[in-house]
Amino acid sequence: DQHLVSETSTLRAAGTGGPEPRGISAVAVLWTFGKCLGALLPVYLAGYYRVSTSLLVFGMMVYTGWKHAREAKETRLRSAMQLLDNEEEYMSTKAFRGKRGLPAWVSFPDVEKVEWLNKVMHQVWPFVGQYLEKLLVETIAPSIRAQNAHLQTLSFTKVDMGDKAMKVVGIKAHTENDKGQVLLDLYISYVGNVEINVEVKRYFCKAGVKGIQLHGMMRVILEPLIGDVPIVGAVTMFFIQRPKLDINWTGLTNMLDIPGLNVKSDSMIMDAIASFLVLPNRLVIPLVPGLHVAQLRSPLPRGVVRIHLLEAQNIVAKDNYMKGVMAGLSDPYAILRVGPQTFTSKHVDNTDSPKWQEIYEVIVHEVPGQELEVEVYDKDTDQDDFLGRTKLDLGIVKKSIVVDDWFNLKETPSGRVHFRLEWLALLPGTDRLEQMLKRNESVTSKTADPPSSAILVIYLDKAEALPMKKGNKQPDPIVQLSVQDITRESKTCYTTINPEWEEAFTFFIQDPRKQDIDIQVKDADRVQTLGSLTIPLSRLLSNSNLSLDQWFQLDNSGSASRIYINTVLRVLWLDEERVATDVSSTLESGMSRQLPQQTSPHSSFATEGLLRIHLLAGTNLVPKDNLMGGMVKGKSDPYVKINIGGETFVSRVIKSNLNPVWNEMYEVILTKLPGQDLQIEVFDKDMDMKDDFMGRLKINLKDIIDSQFTDQWYTLSVVKSGRVHLILEWVMAASQSDRLDQVFLPEQGGSFSSGKDPKVGAEVTLGEVSRKTTVCDRTTSPEWNEAFCFLVRDPREDILVVKLSHSWTLPIGSLVVPIRELLSEPELVLDQWFHLDGTSPASRVLLRVELKVLILFELFSKCPFNIASSASLHESVDVKKMAADVTEDKVEELPSPTTTQPPHTSPDFSFASEGLLRIILLEGQCLVAKDNMMGGMVKGKSDPYAKINVGGVAFLSNVIKENLSPVWNEMYEVVLRPQAGQEVQVELYDKDMDKDDFLGRQGKCPSLFQWYTLNDVKSGRVRLILEWVPAVSHHDTLDQVMQVQSLQSFQNKAVPSAALLFVYVDRARSLPFKKSGKEPKAGAELVFGKTTYKTKVCDRSRSPQWDEAFYFQVRNPRQEMLIIKLSSAWDQPMGSIVVSVRELLSKPQLVLDQWMPLDGALPESEILLRAELKVREETHMALLPVSLIRRIAQSKCGHMPDHPRCSSICFVTLPSCYIVRLALCFVTFTGFILQGLLRIHLLEAQHLVAKDNLMGGMVKGKSDPYVKINIGGVTFKSHVIKENLNPTWKEMYELVLSEHSVQEIKVEAFDKDLDADDFLGRYVLLWYTLNDVKSGRVHLILEWVPTVSHSVRLDQVLQLQSLQSYQNKAVPAAALLFVHLERAHSLPLKKSGKDPKAGAELVLGETTYKTKVRLFFAWRKTIFYFDSAFHLSPRVELSSGWDQPMGSLVIPVNELLAEPHLVLDQWFHLDGATPDSQILLRAELKVLHSKMVDMIGPGTLPCVASGCGQVKLSLSYALQERHLTVIVHACRGLLSQSKDGVDSYVSLMLLPDKSKATKRKTAVKKRDLNPEYNERFEYELSVDEMRFKRLILSVKNNSASFRSRDIIGQVQIELAHVDLVSGVTAW
Repeated sequence: DQHLVSETSTLRAAGTGGPEPRGISAVAVLWTFGKCLGALLPVYLAGYYRVSTSLLVFGMMVYTGWKHAREAKETRLRSAMQLLDNEEEYMSTKAFRGKRGLPAWVSFPDVEKVEWLNKVMHQVWPFVGQYLEKLLVETIAPSIRAQNAHLQTLSFTKVDMGDKAMKVVGIKAHTENDKGQVLLDLYISYVGNVEINVEVKRYFCKAGVKGIQLHGMMRVILEPLIGDVPIVGAVTMFFIQRPKLDINWTGLTNMLDIPGLNVKSDSMIMDAIASFLVLPNRLVIPLVPGLHVAQLRSPLPRGVVRIHLLEAQNIVAKDNYMKGVMAGLSDPYAILRVGPQTFTSKHVDNTDSPKWQEIYEVIVHEVPGQELEVEVYDKDTDQDDFLGRTKLDLGIVKKSIVVDDWFNLKETPSGRVHFRLEWLALLPGTDRLEQMLKRNESVTSKTADPPSSAILVIYLDKAEALPMKKGNKQPDPIVQLSVQDITRESKTCYTTINPEWEEAFTFFIQDPRKQDIDIQVKDADRVQTLGSLTIPLSRLLSNSNLSLDQWFQLDNSGSASRIYINTVLRVLWLDEERVATDVSSTLESGMSRQLPQQTSPHSSFATEGLLRIHLLAGTNLVPKDNLMGGMVKGKSDPYVKINIGGETFVSRVIKSNLNPVWNEMYEVILTKLPGQDLQIEVFDKDMDMKDDFMGRLKINLKDIIDSQFTDQWYTLSVVKSGRVHLILEWVMAASQSDRLDQVFLPEQGGSFSSGKDPKVGAEVTLGEVSRKTTVCDRTTSPEWNEAFCFLVRDPREDILVVKLSHSWTLPIGSLVVPIRELLSEPELVLDQWFHLDGTSPASRVLLRVELKVLILFELFSKCPFNIASSASLHESVDVKKMAADVTEDKVEELPSPTTTQPPHTSPDFSFASEGLLRIILLEGQCLVAKDNMMGGMVKGKSDPYAKINVGGVAFLSNVIKENLSPVWNEMYEVVLRPQAGQEVQVELYDKDMDKDDFLGRQGKCPSLFQWYTLNDVKSGRVRLILEWVPAVSHHDTLDQVMQVQSLQSFQNKAVPSAALLFVYVDRARSLPFKKSGKEPKAGAELVFGKTTYKTKVCDRSRSPQWDEAFYFQVRNPRQEMLIIKLSSAWDQPMGSIVVSVRELLSKPQLVLDQWMPLDGALPESEILLRAELKVREETHMALLPVSLIRRIAQSKCGHMPDHPRCSSICFVTLPSCYIVRLALCFVTFTGFILQGLLRIHLLEAQHLVAKDNLMGGMVKGKSDPYVKINIGGVTFKSHVIKENLNPTWKEMYELVLSEHSVQEIKVEAFDKDLDADDFLGRYVLLWYTLNDVKSGRVHLILEWVPTVSHSVRLDQVLQLQSLQSYQNKAVPAAALLFVHLERAHSLPLKKSGKDPKAGAELVLGETTYKTKVRLFFAWRKTIFYFDSAFHLSPRVELSSGWDQPMGSLVIPVNELLAEPHLVLDQWFHLDGATPDSQILLRAELKVLHSKMVDMIGPGTLPCVASGCGQVKLSLSYALQERHLTVIVHACRGLLSQSKDGVDSYVSLMLLPDKSKATKRKTAVKKRDLNPEYNERFEYELSVDEMRFKRLILSVKNNSASFRSRDIIGQVQIELAHVDLVSGVTAW
């Protein structure tokens, strides 16, 4: 006792801190007075400023709540620290028993203590605090200050991690999992006296943390285990469930403890932690290099658990009435959680035994560890009441495969829930996919989502080279991934075109054969799309491991934009065989025990009965939808709610009806418990507000059981009017099968079973006409003996329907009789018993159906009119013939072994006997002038055009403006069969605004080539070439025909035909039925290029016969194809076939005559056709005289020069038969025949004609000249030089000429005017005098640049680009790149499962080429590119029909320089396709061997850019800081237009940059032609971004006026070409 007293005295002394004072301290009095004054001051101020009392009370409430929350938090923290100081003594007391912390001396069988680890942690904790302090002060604080201008004064004033170290309460090791990993569960408890203070001096804000609690279970996985130090490859850490966190705030953050804010702030902090440390997120720390960290961070799930939430029992009643005097029930619903996955069931009204029957599927990432948590609540309008919870470890489900059991609810007096849990394994193959899909069809659930057959895991890694935002800004990319209706969104990567997301997403898949992955890369505003991608899941099914791990090219994005994605598909599988094996083994192991021979159920077992409720109709219901405030009575939209025994049924809504007819039936199984009522409530359905009440009805179940069957109208209560018609039937169950046949009696028919006979009526319907019999008295064998008559419009299509019902309300059965069946019966009569559909097998009806065909043709046989010309009468009178045809068709379609199909077609003898008439309209002369002026006093001209008619085909030529001797040079072709009397009629007209004037005609054109005088006019003649081109059945002359075709050119862009294709469509067989089950009305559509023909539509038959012939003009037999599409009446497709004309070239006589299978139809569906190709036979006609050539040349060029060198002025295109004569008359540049590049330098001109004269020509003016250069159909146009007769252009143009080019160059100079440009002359080569004008000459340099297959002089060629400068910004090409696309193989299928129609698109910079679309992937097309920048690489993009991507390939041009002969010829793998997809191509680089390279040394190089001056630069790049440094040293030799020098400065910019954010400039140096700047500029760029940037440096004149140019010179540097890491300094 003395010891206790002394100890108490010591504690008391310690608590007071020393002896008590003898008097009252003045400071204490003043402090007490100040606190009282401070407490009263807010009250005084509130009254002084007239603040509302309620506002004051609200503030006091907030303060009280905040104070209470603060005190509670501090109490918890003190308790936890006291517990940590003395665990054993503290846990022995009663006060804190049950708190969250577990002491180290408490142990569990499977959890091991690790006191040694806690001692180590305690020893190293101060050093952990030093590291964290350094991290916060030196790294995190500067980062925060740099990101926000408002936080530039932020600093950590105090960082103290305290002396309380984190403790590991226990460790549990799991050894039953994978042998290649170590699985540990660490139970962590941290109660720290940490103190961290933050201050923002700018705003005088202080905040901080003083004390943290963290409790949770962390899983640590050590994998993979390797056979080398450090044994463990990586450490993975995460919380399976959210840890419990408690933070004690200080300073300004005290406000986070205000009630309402504290919950929200804690949840936000917890969400931030969960985003990287709670499943499915993981923290991965790699310990060895080369690990696949993404696979560790986002591994495949362990499996999927399918949860069947079935029902519950004995749920606690929460909805009591009259303060608990009257006991009610509950409206229970369940909330299910597995980690972050949460599901909420529907609520069941007014029951303690709800039946949900719902299915949910959850992804399980870790077992053991993850649990299923279920909480049951009572649904209320205000706050839902808690009804209990239960938990289950999903590791048990994995071991048992199936768990089907009742689980008791905890924390509640009573209640249990029935679950069926199924463990679905993940299979990497498709062997069991079909079984899973069929099994899922049998699974029924009340949830909206059907069961899944697979899961899809998408690992979103990164993207490259995304396009810039508007304004050339860096985007903030996010990714939206969608599968069907589910969309997931990635995190946002800010200000980058090369984002790295490294996130995983999981989707449930119902049917992987039909679903796609839709990927949208967007900016953070969700408005601008940066790219898109669609991946059909069928592509994954075709891979062996059901995965795709590769780069994908983005659509609707940049040329190099791509995204890296790893997609894995796994098929779900329920191993029921293993479940059955486990059950059988369990039974065998328990055979030794004494088992009961029979069950012992409760006495109430199987005593239930069935209540069948027929809701028939309502009458005189209350109108609720009134108008004008109730002044005008409206109607209602009634529906009914039926409640009994915890079950609720809702009828359909009948719109705008006060006397609705529902005719619906419901069944419910009930026990004969007393006090049960059937409640009927009627409501009016509204869209916007709560449904209006229209009355209720309550019927005692005992009354229904006693009466067994009631059929009556019930009056609704609580409303003015309204009745409901119900049939209520209590159906008892019997244990004998004697009455089973009675259950299936016809009158019940699945509709009712009242024990009474039905009142049966029959309704007979044909088309829109309906007839009803009388309603018989109650009987199961009614007799009517009534007859009806119907008009039949089409016996082949009309159907007779007979419906039997009870009093026209309850259906009993029905019968369908197609009238077509009568056509095959003797005398067109059916008289027999028919089985009824929708009822018992024994139910039948006896009826007679007789068809009478109307005989009308005898009447019309005496009619004097031509009946055959009337289609409608012919159709109406031919019904009997139709019936006979149908009978014959039906007999033919019966299976008969003697039926044979012809192996070949049998066309008419005239088939393929046509030939081709080719008409070439050349010119006209001396035509009549129709456009006269001044009433005909002044002769005008005409605007002639020609109409040509032959064989019923008309052609219309182009209009030649204001010309009486027009030259058309147009060609037309028509396929004709040689017949006597055919004529070619030519008519000429003058084109006018109102009505065209007639210029003459020529009705007969018998000769082959001559002038034809026009008839019916005073003067005029026209010159034609008429050529009859016969066709032959071999292709010996095809190459010659194709060569002539390439040499011909016509003004109307017509291409001569190379052959004729004749197609004879005979018949088809075994076509599929229509969707309605009827036979098709088959028609065939033939499509060849832009030409389409249709056959007739046959009568209904699966074996139609057409016997029709068609012909097509073939331009290129090696590329074109014929498509035949079969359909039923042109609306429902029945199949198609593609016939390549190329196949016919390998057939004897160029004929294909056989049965061919149809695509998209049945396997046995075929069509019989004959395709015959006739190659045209080229004729050789007399050549045109030279006079005609001169006239055509004059019409094209304005004159015909005599000088031999002047023959290259104009290029005249004539028909192929004159090509030889043209070659004699026009001298061409034969030096350009070799393959290479023609480079044209347009330098200057002298002494041009002045066209802009003043005062009517009295004062000589000047011109605004520009030049047009035309060669080979390509036209170049220079820029306009204002007011100058001696202009200097200094422009360059390039053109690639093929091996067989025969071209002329035409140069024309014009004066630019506002109305029409004036002609200044034309010519070519060196200084050439212009023709057709008085004076003027043009200075040109024409350079033929051959190509070589080595890169010896490549550097010198590239040097030309930097030394030469042109006004039109042209950059000389350094090389030509030739790409030959041969073929591809193993391309992915289309989304529809069909083979793709593959086309290839080649893109290099802004140049794009497309191949033809091929069904067989062989193109054989050669494409060339200019290549002046070797960092650009052409991209090949394959797609099906230009809409569905099939893969892509980037051809590296840099690699070609290292190849022998600069050639790459091999198979290349395609990105974004299947692993087997490849393309065969040849890429060949030809370096241009320019002679101008030899002019660099002597200094004779034209268009040298060095005249503007030079600039000295230093370029370097720091890899670690990611900084590009540009130093502008000086300029020298600047060009100045004044004697005083120039005021210069240097402007820099990195392109592309639309917003000019990278624009920088130096200071201005006054009057100095050799200024020195020595200024440094830095740009923050990544390595990937730098590859696509170029530096534009411009030296500008600061003193330039608005009329003079401010740019002295400019330099463009491609950063990809410079070794920036090593650095470079050069002029």
